[in-house]
Amino acid sequence: MKDEMNVEIITIGDEILIGQIVDTNSAWMAVRLNQSGFSVVRVTSVKDVKKDIIEAIDHAFLRADIVLMTGGIGPTKDDITKQTLCEYFGSTLVYSEEVYENIKDVLADRMRVINKLTRLQAMVPDNCVVVTNHRGTAPITWFEKEEKVLVSMPGVPYEMMGAMEQEIIPRLLERFPGQPFIRHKHFLVSGYSESALAEKLIDWESGLDSFLKLAYLPAWGIIRLRITGMHASDQLLEQTIEAQSVQLRKLLDTAIVSEEDISVEEVLGEKLKEKGLTLGVAESCTGGAIAQRITRIAGCSAYFKGSVVAYSNDAKKMVLKVREETLNEHGAVSLETVKEMATGAQQVLKSDCAVATSGIAGPAGGSVEKPVGTICVAAVVKDRIEYRTFHFNGGRENNIKRTVNSTLLLLLEMLQEIE
Repeated sequence: MKDEMNVEIITIGDEILIGQIVDTNSAWMAVRLNQSGFSVVRVTSVKDVKKDIIEAIDHAFLRADIVLMTGGIGPTKDDITKQTLCEYFGSTLVYSEEVYENIKDVLADRMRVINKLTRLQAMVPDNCVVVTNHRGTAPITWFEKEEKVLVSMPGVPYEMMGAMEQEIIPRLLERFPGQPFIRHKHFLVSGYSESALAEKLIDWESGLDSFLKLAYLPAWGIIRLRITGMHASDQLLEQTIEAQSVQLRKLLDTAIVSEEDISVEEVLGEKLKEKGLTLGVAESCTGGAIAQRITRIAGCSAYFKGSVVAYSNDAKKMVLKVREETLNEHGAVSLETVKEMATGAQQVLKSDCAVATSGIAGPAGGSVEKPVGTICVAAVVKDRIEYRTFHFNGGRENNIKRTVNSTLLLLLEMLQEIE
């Protein structure tokens, strides 16, 4: 048996291909599979069309040892995966008392009764292994063909996640023992463009061991470096990754924001808690996006005081105490204004630190002096204040995202300088 088992994920549903929903299943599955030593080689999305599903399976079996499918196994007429698999594997649908009893239990918990369509869920291919779906009524089916495995699961994320963690991954590990160890090491790096960072690391990267790979994952103002290793010896793998990490730390020094696979706002939150400081936010052009990013982190109430979205000049004056002379002389999009917004938020929200944003996100509103994408931000930590002007050109949504990251990074930079 070869050391590494390849997996292909097939997601089924017209709703994915027309953009009605985003395929989050594949990303979640890939993480869990990778942690268990399985390598995901491809993700494919297909319509609820028998020909397309069969073609996808045929191609997947050429590349992968394990095919995991989600979607298309509900009780409605457009859910055709079960029937298609029955035809593909030469099966006949038969009634399963085990599945029926599970359906009754699931619906009883939801205080619902079985109807005609739900009862059809108890029909399963006669040559598959039925895996109990503890979180839903659609049965999970496991097929084997020429030493390869196909598993069909519900597309509902909650049901799929439960099946993967409780049943599928444990069964795959039992079916394909001896998977290699896979380890990742992450570094969050600021202050570099992707090309500049690659140039900085060219010699170091060239010296990486053959079983290590480096990936660059750029975002606005930040680059996530990921060292990935795969080896039969977990001890050797960890020792090698740490040895390479020591070299990387020397090369990048303070440009490394974090060595965890977390977001900028999570790094900022940890730093605020470490320093025992609180934060307030004043937003104009970002319209609450900074506060949203901060409050998505559990436990942020330990350091986050609140946010003022002061979009109009009147709001800036009345709530944040920005002086009318400042607005008249320099305009809402100016360093002078964001400095007063930041100190105003600090006072109004009674926080140790504050950040402020004001700019022209677009697509309209620019001028020759201040074109679309002109963004001013400020950050204050106690009595110290820093401010920046940026010129972005990524469209409204991207300009807002870049502003949020740039603002958070400015404050983080200031906090890192505090001993």
